[in-house]
Amino acid sequence: MQKPILFLLAPGFEDNDRREYCPECAEMWGVLSYYPAIKEAVDIRYETLAHPRAGLVALLGDGNHNCPTLVLPKGTVIPDGVRVKTVNGYCYLPNAKEIGIYFAKLYGTPVPRGS
Repeated sequence: MQKPILFLLAPGFEDNDRREYCPECAEMWGVLSYYPAIKEAVDIRYETLAHPRAGLVALLGDGNHNCPTLVLPKGTVIPDGVRVKTVNGYCYLPNAKEIGIYFAKLYGTPVPRGS
């Protein structure tokens, strides 16, 4: 893995007998549209709504299936103030707020509100 992998749910999935989207994944798409350089610096992969989510489980193991999740390449230096989780030798950020804080520290973007 050379780039961080950003796991998202695709917009417009079927659930509850209607089309829906994930608000946190949509937040990440908003950040990526504001800052296209970040979009180019990550590998974006879509997961299904159903569990287990194969791509996440392959890297992080069973029970790690939240989207959005940013999985960092092994050996990534973590900026001060960024709270990561670690499993199978990978550091990862399991929600939009933590991912936004990481992007702010790494790329100088604004921080998510309430951080």
